[in-house]
Amino acid sequence: MSDDTPAGRSPSRRTLLLAGLGAVALPFASPPARAAAREVKISMQRSSVLFTILKVKGTLAERLAPLGFTPTWHLFTNVLEPMNAGAVDIHADVADAVPIFTQSARAPLTFYARERGAPAAEAIIVPADSPIRTVADLKGRTVGVSRGSGSHYVLAAALKRAGLGFDDIRPAYLQAPEGAAAFEQGSLDAWSIWDPFLAFAEAKRPVRTIADGSGLTSYHRYYLVNDSFVAAHPEVVATVYRALVEAGQWAKANPEAAVALLAPVWGDLPPAVVAAANARRTYLVEPVERGQLGEQQAIADTFLEAKLIPRRIDATDVPVWTPPAVKG
Repeated sequence: MSDDTPAGRSPSRRTLLLAGLGAVALPFASPPARAAAREVKISMQRSSVLFTILKVKGTLAERLAPLGFTPTWHLFTNVLEPMNAGAVDIHADVADAVPIFTQSARAPLTFYARERGAPAAEAIIVPADSPIRTVADLKGRTVGVSRGSGSHYVLAAALKRAGLGFDDIRPAYLQAPEGAAAFEQGSLDAWSIWDPFLAFAEAKRPVRTIADGSGLTSYHRYYLVNDSFVAAHPEVVATVYRALVEAGQWAKANPEAAVALLAPVWGDLPPAVVAAANARRTYLVEPVERGQLGEQQAIADTFLEAKLIPRRIDATDVPVWTPPAVKG
């Protein structure tokens, strides 16, 4: 599963808060502190598991209160527009392919963390009874994919490995919820998608994986923040970073509790479906090291060749913020 409009626009299909979940904030010590609190706008997508944990448990609100901040939460199915526009302060964790598009658009964003890779959490799937057996069999077929997502890169790289390009297929650019409906209804021959939507699809009907990220991408997930916000409030970013690390540790150490927390948020899914999605993710949050961004360049070059970005970029030439605990 690789998962909304910018804050401030009228509500629409693309700008939705997580159903049933209000912004969580603990009361401040005194009315003046409460009045002075500043909102930290945080974006999410359905695959933002660690942010979901922090929201539902109220952890981040509790941690930010002494700093005079309170989080507000904004759910997007397409994260590129709010990232490029700077519509929120701290952005949803995104698949490794997404920063290529934001960098190409010269969005003022800083990398502040990454979740270690989980290549099997992105896959190209077909119905189990489909005659499509390999990526090469996708020639002339309708393939659903979310534009600019990590699964967009998986599809591009898999096609290239099979000697094909986007001109050889009929790409259907659909946001993940739309893709889920189209795949279930039989409107797509194949779908390139990420968890938890991958797990959703596997639970809905028998499917077959014809390729996943293995051998194509590590599927690291990156956490980004607006340049101006991290420059002005590094203590907030440090607090968010530490909370994400702890949320990842909690999710892996308490898998049943994590399933119980996430299942209602994801639409009361069967526990086995949520467990399958969680099992494919590492939830291991760590600092971003510029020397480990080489794979980003391979993604950028593939997108340039597929004419998905307009110019060549140096994917390692990005601002990187290092958590204080690991500096020096």
